[in-house]
Amino acid sequence: MAEEKFDAIIVGGGVAGTIASYLLAREGLEVLLVERGNFAGSKNVSGGRIYSHSLEKIFPNFGQEAPVERKITREKISLMTEESNVTLDFYSDALGKQGSDSYSVLRSVLDQWLAQKAEEAGVQIISGIRVDDLIVRDGKVCGVIAGEDELEANVTILADGVNSLLAQKIGFRGELKPDQVAVGAKEIIELPTEVINDRFNCRNGEGTAWLFAGTPSGGRVGGGFLYTNKSSLSFGIVCTLGDLIKANKSVPQMLEDFKQHPAIEPLLKGGKLIEYSGHLVPEGGLKMVPKLVGDGVLVIGDAAGFCINIGYAVRGMDLAVTSAECAAKAVLAAKEKQDYSESALKVYRTNLDNSYLMQDLDLYKKFPHFLEETPRIFAGYPRMAADMLADMFVVNGQPAKPLMKNMFKHVQRIGIANVMKDGWKGVRAL
Repeated sequence: MAEEKFDAIIVGGGVAGTIASYLLAREGLEVLLVERGNFAGSKNVSGGRIYSHSLEKIFPNFGQEAPVERKITREKISLMTEESNVTLDFYSDALGKQGSDSYSVLRSVLDQWLAQKAEEAGVQIISGIRVDDLIVRDGKVCGVIAGEDELEANVTILADGVNSLLAQKIGFRGELKPDQVAVGAKEIIELPTEVINDRFNCRNGEGTAWLFAGTPSGGRVGGGFLYTNKSSLSFGIVCTLGDLIKANKSVPQMLEDFKQHPAIEPLLKGGKLIEYSGHLVPEGGLKMVPKLVGDGVLVIGDAAGFCINIGYAVRGMDLAVTSAECAAKAVLAAKEKQDYSESALKVYRTNLDNSYLMQDLDLYKKFPHFLEETPRIFAGYPRMAADMLADMFVVNGQPAKPLMKNMFKHVQRIGIANVMKDGWKGVRAL
């Protein structure tokens, strides 16, 4: 039995865990953060972008201090077939305005910076140790078991990622279902800064976020992503596990084929692979959010399933920051009352419900199901868009046909009723 009892123990040194520990230590609480990797961020993988609004509240002007890569000022969305790529390209200074800006980041760098902030606030960090179990007495979580050590606390916060076995052990959630998570594979590809600026039409310090639907995931539910960093690219794919079962190729093969696409290969040419990683990604939206509060325990970040994927934007880190802030406020209120019961800690859920986080999850709760039930988004519509544009721009000396007639034949291949039905369902899901 450990002699010291902490006010709070946080399991997991990602964005959610480091922020929660920082906020609690800043208010004078004794806080221990346990990270299974060798350092904060060493086990963490994300596509590579953070929306600043939530972190800006905690670290004002964080974009000037934090080790971010590039401010995203260009958004690109592509529908890709084997030989074509149809892209919507949006550039605007409005994307970079403080408070509504976003940045490409490398988690192994950003998370270490957040951990350093936490340590400076007084957090004790133990890395390289896995938490195997929780100490539970009379239904109350009283700390963690890490190796041969038992570490006790008034509150334990679980920030141990999407596949939180600890939340599962205490019955907060069951096994993850195939339609609740995606499998992601990601490469960091090093390129000179000037080359990235030229290839992606970026000014110094500005960057591009690019999402792809269609062939990157083999026409399955999922897609590709590319984020520009200072001197590297974050490049990868995700594919929903439930649909991946039906695929005829593996995720690594999907990624390799994506790299060889004629629209992508020139962008990566000459690049050096410096990192390769794979990870589960929460995709289930509101329906996969587990029980969040118990006696002496809270669940935050990816462990709580806080992620929003609406096709043209993927958000996770800003939700992780907000969940950490909501949890920290609940723990501070509990400490003031010296009451760490489930009833007292439910302030966390109230804080979440009053924030944009739960409101956005509720707004988009139908979208994951819409994606699953509309496979044409990932196969039929990329083909339709590519064929339409081919008919518009390919000139081969044959007599031209009326534009509407040309376009209509491609719509007919999918079916007018299907197009209208999908459009209606998509609008309603958003």
